[in-house]
Amino acid sequence: MNPGYKKYIPFQPQKIVGRTWPDKVITKAPTWCSVDLRDGNQALVDPMNLQEKLEYFHTLVDIGIKEIEIGFPSASETEYEICRELIEGGHIPDDVTIQVLVQAREHLIKKTFEAIKGAKNVILHFYNSTSTLQRKVVFHMDTDGITKIATDAADLIYEMSKPLIDEGMNLRFEYSPESFMGTEMDYAVEICQAVLDHLHATPENKVILNLPTTVENCMPNQFADMLEYFIRKLPSRDSAIISLHPHNDRGTGVATAEMGLLAGADRVEATLFGNGERTGNVDIVTLAMNMYTQGVDPELDFSDMNKIKEMFERTTKMPVGDRQPYAGKLVFTAFSGSHQDAINKGSQYMKESNSDFWEIPYLPIDPADVGREYEPIIRINSQSGKGGAAYIMEHNFGYDLPKTMHPEFGHIVQVETDKVGTEISPQRINELFHQEYIEAKEPYKLLKHAFTETIDAEGHSHVAFQGTLQHTDTIFDVSGEGNGPIDAFFHAIQGERMDHYTFLDYKSHAITNGSDSQGVAYILLQDQRDGKKYWGVGLSHNINLAPLRAILSAINRSKRK
Repeated sequence: MNPGYKKYIPFQPQKIVGRTWPDKVITKAPTWCSVDLRDGNQALVDPMNLQEKLEYFHTLVDIGIKEIEIGFPSASETEYEICRELIEGGHIPDDVTIQVLVQAREHLIKKTFEAIKGAKNVILHFYNSTSTLQRKVVFHMDTDGITKIATDAADLIYEMSKPLIDEGMNLRFEYSPESFMGTEMDYAVEICQAVLDHLHATPENKVILNLPTTVENCMPNQFADMLEYFIRKLPSRDSAIISLHPHNDRGTGVATAEMGLLAGADRVEATLFGNGERTGNVDIVTLAMNMYTQGVDPELDFSDMNKIKEMFERTTKMPVGDRQPYAGKLVFTAFSGSHQDAINKGSQYMKESNSDFWEIPYLPIDPADVGREYEPIIRINSQSGKGGAAYIMEHNFGYDLPKTMHPEFGHIVQVETDKVGTEISPQRINELFHQEYIEAKEPYKLLKHAFTETIDAEGHSHVAFQGTLQHTDTIFDVSGEGNGPIDAFFHAIQGERMDHYTFLDYKSHAITNGSDSQGVAYILLQDQRDGKKYWGVGLSHNINLAPLRAILSAINRSKRK
């Protein structure tokens, strides 16, 4: 054997002239078929029991999947049992079709027909392997022998189906040339056409041709070339539904499915979160939500993603990764400072513009569309920037910090994350905010105060302030006048060793609603002695008191060493 990478045989692309798929776009959902209860279940360390399978089946129905492969009923009693329970227990809605899988072997086909008795809508899915490798290594057959396996099975299935169809069963057929991706395309066309002929396929009674990438072995664009070539060459294309069944061995199952749809496929077999043998099957969630984000209705409901994920993890004992598209715990989370800032600005833009479209950087989908909350979008660690902490304060606690305050508070949070070396919670960020600003009550404290207001003949307001302050152990009275409460208070304290502060900026807003609403004020002062600027924050149910507390908060913060 050749050493290292030299022992592998490169994929040989299908030559095709005038390919058309690259110029196409996906404009509608394919027919979806879940293979969770077959491909997904067989790949589990601990396969699901009957009750878990039933719960899983009903979840798939609730999502809106209309074709569900429920297993391989001829393979074992447990597989047979779930098939019979679904039929006899009345679990299958009238608009849902169950699909059963069987090898192209006579005794297994007969057992499968026993299993589906009494069902209303059924797809009987049979297969045999057609690849050059399996013909050489497993079957030791030429193409004629492989084709005979498929057509003999088709003949048997067609004959055995007649009584059930006469009794009213809506029974359809599906054939898979297993390992399609490793089969010569001209031979794949030949065997599939032979199966269509033996099943008497017509445009009115189409047969599903399922073309699996059983083991992913090429780039998605190369698969699309193969598929377009196959479809062009298939004589009875109008009598076939072209179905895809991608696996994810190269990590490109989603791209393979999407490019396969561009190349002419009508249907996709997939699993929730890509569960399946080895590296898994293609993920139906990612495929559907990719369409959703492009303005295409996938006709599936993932609006409660957490509920679906919880069911999946509990029944399969398989975790959904934190970075799993659309479903992972961290997929709507930004740690990077620049990302946080862009999300924050995007959120503000959405509020101000009333846009009909979702336009927030770094978030390809509104988290609410999959039942997620806005609060966890931005999380804070040592890599976070100045805007992240402000976003948390606004979206979690209602504090809309002035833009020019973001760097100061962001630095305070940064010091904390550097200190602890881990992510810090929104609750801890709120604690830091209160400790730094709201609880800055030393050395100056306002003990009591009163305002009087007069209006002159020209309608101008004049406000007089009288109050009592405490500085450490000293209590003293102050008074002052101005054109408003803030101006009057600021004049009142100017003669009490606080005359070196200049008023620079002010903002206020309510953080609660109703008669018991509470207001918050943000005030920026500059110490004229050294030019340093200090933000202060005041909180009160009294709209006049909050800014006074904010002024003292800024002064007290300037006194900290």
